[in-house]
Amino acid sequence: MLTSEVAEGIHWLEHAHVNVYFVEQDGRVMIIDAGLPGIWPRIRAALRELGFEDSVVALVLTHGHFDHVGAAARLRTHYRLPILVHPDDAYIAAHPYRYKHELNRVAVVLRNPRSLPIIGRMKMAGALTVRGVTDTLPLVPGIAGNLPGTPEVIHVPGHTAGHVALHFPDRQTLIVGDALVTLNPYTGTKGPQIVSGAATANSPQALDSLDRIAALPADKVLTGHGEPWLSSPADAVAIAKLNGPS
Repeated sequence: MLTSEVAEGIHWLEHAHVNVYFVEQDGRVMIIDAGLPGIWPRIRAALRELGFEDSVVALVLTHGHFDHVGAAARLRTHYRLPILVHPDDAYIAAHPYRYKHELNRVAVVLRNPRSLPIIGRMKMAGALTVRGVTDTLPLVPGIAGNLPGTPEVIHVPGHTAGHVALHFPDRQTLIVGDALVTLNPYTGTKGPQIVSGAATANSPQALDSLDRIAALPADKVLTGHGEPWLSSPADAVAIAKLNGPS
């Protein structure tokens, strides 16, 4: 199997250290994030393998960075999907390399040689050739009753201005994108943390935003990079705050 079912009706697909999720309910499926361009054939194969190819109803972006938008254009064309993103990230989704960050990306990577294999795999997966997507639909905070799993959309700015997390209370699961990760691509470090300032717009704000998810009832936190965190959001947030910015 290309995917792992990490919670009831939630399937995880990883490629080049970037995670994509499929959430199913009542014969309808949404995709959360679109990885890098190289994941495209794996997404198609995974949907066929899971029997979802004719039942995809939406692509939801946790944020607009290039490594979460990579296959978005092809997904929309092939499956005729709406793409939903928070209004504050619509510009980045259309221009996925024009995003704010605090630190020089090359300098951070060179200071952290453990990141070099990760960055290399991302480059091989098309990190430098991502097409943006325009005409996205607004993903606003609140209960999204029209989406499979009926998630609560939570605005968690900091990594980007329009970053969101999605909480599935009946499945005890929280999908956080890059608001909190268990693998930092720019440093190679593992464990709960925010992403390096090489790709984060405002690290203090990113850390403060974690308070919005800390108390949510869940026993699985699914991130944009790294392994699932199989404990509470509160535990993950506490560790991320101790780790601080990088």
